Amino acid sequence: MVQNETEQISILIVEDDETLQQTLAYNLREEGYQVNVARDGYQGLEIARAQPYDLIVLDVMLPVLDGLSVCRILHREIDTPIIMLTARSSEVDKIIGLDSGADDYITKPFGLGEFLARVRAALRRKPKPAAPERLQSGDLTLDLIGRKAYKGAEELTLSYKEFDLLAELMRNQGMVFSRDLLLTKIWGYDYYGESRTVDVHIRWLREKIEENPSKPNRITTIRSIGYRFEG
Repeated sequence: MVQNETEQISILIVEDDETLQQTLAYNLREEGYQVNVARDGYQGLEIARAQPYDLIVLDVMLPVLDGLSVCRILHREIDTPIIMLTARSSEVDKIIGLDSGADDYITKPFGLGEFLARVRAALRRKPKPAAPERLQSGDLTLDLIGRKAYKGAEELTLSYKEFDLLAELMRNQGMVFSRDLLLTKIWGYDYYGESRTVDVHIRWLREKIEENPSKPNRITTIRSIGYRFEG
């Protein structure tokens, strides 16, 4: 299983062979990716336009609208990496596919291991968005470069771990973190302390950022699981 960073990576598969489509989708989901599918070129084009994807896997021979046409259109409209699948193995066909805007080209039949490796390689080549310099939620602001925190105009005094903990929660607003996951992310894999360390730091944060620390509405407790930043 790919690590947690794949949980937000979305992949669109446009393939009319249902067996192959479902096989690829299943194995990508097993790796931790979010996967949507389409069965013809027109449907794939509309789905790709409807929301952003990190990668598109596109068959060449598709009904309604062929894959090369879809690739050319998407190449003009978005910068999402495209892996093309085809039964054609000639050099000319590969050149046409790559000239149409594809980032990679896989000839059928192919092994699952090769396919997953090509997916990982395409995702590594995708430019990553610049990390934000600030995090903002209501009147709460974190200056990530200067490592300063503000509530309104008031600068808060946060310890090193308090700042890192709050930043991690704010970056992932709405996501539930278990205590063990927060220990790993903030204190590191080699930390041997108790998960109560997280509870103590959460309490300290609440005292500084909540209007009523006893009834928090920013960092909430999810019973038997952990914590979530509500924003």
